[in-house]
Amino acid sequence: MINFVLLLLVYMGIYSILALSQNLITGFGGMLSLAHAAFFAIGSYTTAIMMHSAAQAGAGFDLIWAFMLSALLSGLLGVLIGLPTLRLRGDYLAIATLGFGEITRNVILNWDSLTRGPMGFSGLAAPKILGLQLDPTNKWGYVIMTWLVVALVFLLLRRLTRSRIGRALDAVREDEIAAWSMGINITQYKVGAFIVGALVAGFAGTLWTAYNQSVSPNSFDFLLSVNVLCMVVLGGLGNHWGSILGAVLLVLVAELPRLLGLSSILPPQVRQILFGVVLVSMMIFRPQGIIVRRRPALPGRRAGGGGSSGGPGGGSGGRAGSSPGQGIGDAAVDVSGGDA
Repeated sequence: MINFVLLLLVYMGIYSILALSQNLITGFGGMLSLAHAAFFAIGSYTTAIMMHSAAQAGAGFDLIWAFMLSALLSGLLGVLIGLPTLRLRGDYLAIATLGFGEITRNVILNWDSLTRGPMGFSGLAAPKILGLQLDPTNKWGYVIMTWLVVALVFLLLRRLTRSRIGRALDAVREDEIAAWSMGINITQYKVGAFIVGALVAGFAGTLWTAYNQSVSPNSFDFLLSVNVLCMVVLGGLGNHWGSILGAVLLVLVAELPRLLGLSSILPPQVRQILFGVVLVSMMIFRPQGIIVRRRPALPGRRAGGGGSSGGPGGGSGGRAGSSPGQGIGDAAVDVSGGDA
């Protein structure tokens, strides 16, 4: 039982990293992207290929190199997706990024000489991290490593979104024309959000392969991207704590029958039913998510004071968008100053 709980903790951590990176693109950048499965796959396969090559060469392998290369390659993929889709919004952007994710998965499936096609990699040796050997039979090492990465990503993204860059992203999300008229380089910020989001998702892919010691293309279909987006929406768009909470809750819901020892009694479809019930309930009773986006305090005003109906930087006063890519959230925007 304790091993199953530790497995859940590792999976919660990995999905929290994915949700945090998706939140930067969708919650703060306002871009409805479904490409996270591709970023995740690049990180996973990069790590698997490095671990396999090191084992064949009889050389030691330190996971820190996989983190760096996975982040680099996933970031490059973020550029490839971000640049051609800059002019797309809402549903059109979702379809384009979904197509890109499927292209990536098909490349993995058919590039047999590099990725082993449908077989993927299995039986990979346990890696080291900073010289410390990870023991596959002792999952505590993986739990600590995963949640240390979660804490690092959380702090970095919170610092980023509270800086001038984050306020510029808020402005781009709320109104691109207004942001452009204020001198904000829309291209730079949108591509930057894609790159950082992809880079962080690459970290999650490295952790996934290091923990499972195997990887296969079936793990990276478009449902993975949809699930990660659901985690962000459930927790609350534009809130880092909400992304972690959404990931933890949905992993718990998915594994609830096994956690209660009812998996042999209940059919596998029960998990999908529970998943749907949670999401539909949230959309009916709390569509803004469990943790609402916090509005930054403006000079001379109290945060959430309700006096933002007019004037530059006054925000949208609680307006709710019809989709994550169209006017989501209601953060007041001020891109002229320093950190909040």
